[in-house]
Amino acid sequence: MILTARGLDVVGEAADGVEAVTAAQKLRPDVVLLDIRMPNMDGLQAARRILAQTPQSRVIMLTTFDLDRYVYAALAAGASGFLLKDVTPEHLAAAVRLVNTGDALLSPSITRRLVERFAAADATSAGAGRGGAAHATGTRAAPHRDLAALTPRELEVLTLLGRGLSNTELAHRLTLSEATVKTHVARIFAKLTLRDRAQAVVLAYESGLVAPGDSDG
Repeated sequence: MILTARGLDVVGEAADGVEAVTAAQKLRPDVVLLDIRMPNMDGLQAARRILAQTPQSRVIMLTTFDLDRYVYAALAAGASGFLLKDVTPEHLAAAVRLVNTGDALLSPSITRRLVERFAAADATSAGAGRGGAAHATGTRAAPHRDLAALTPRELEVLTLLGRGLSNTELAHRLTLSEATVKTHVARIFAKLTLRDRAQAVVLAYESGLVAPGDSDG
């Protein structure tokens, strides 16, 4: 009702995670809203399955719990954003539109804080090194990809993305126009099959390109 009243087409609904996966595979939605806590299959597992089956879909996670670990786990599952259930109707509709454009719902700096806080700890508890972090939660923030596909400039841009820099900050740091930076970012996403900036930040940590504590200055 909230979304329809704001000009968004709701193509389906599901009572639990299993139904959500089945519906998403059939309907191929642009954006999926998932509750983290659902019967039969939780939202994080559902998100991983939906994104594996319909990679063009974007996922926003909803929860009543404002906990960093839930946010990180959602990003690790491939979600493009995270909202509390008490979000205003206007914010909810705006969030759906935002992630549908290919952007992440969390700012790069917030994403970086979350990844820095949890990626290293999860990797250590799973017995993995910097180059191959398999999380204790059973999730992987971004599948390992061949960074050799990137040019030196693209690798530099990805590193700075991982440190939380915005396009404006990237342009200033690299003495480039914002249009050129956007082109580099788009090529990085295409080569590494990344959905958005949040996943790029996570991959930068997962691959060891950026380490916790690295300065963005």
